[in-house]
Amino acid sequence: MSVRSVAEEAPGAYKDVRAVVDAAQNAGLAHKVARMEPRICIKG
Repeated sequence: MSVRSVAEEAPGAYKDVRAVVDAAQNAGLAHKVARMEPRICIKG
């Protein structure tokens, strides 16, 4: 794994998904219908 891929996978590289969903709902672009949580992560 290169240094670049590690930086791309850093948690700080992503926006908080809850904030994004809240913004979409507040703008009338989406409606919350379920809360999903990952159980496993497969990389390859």
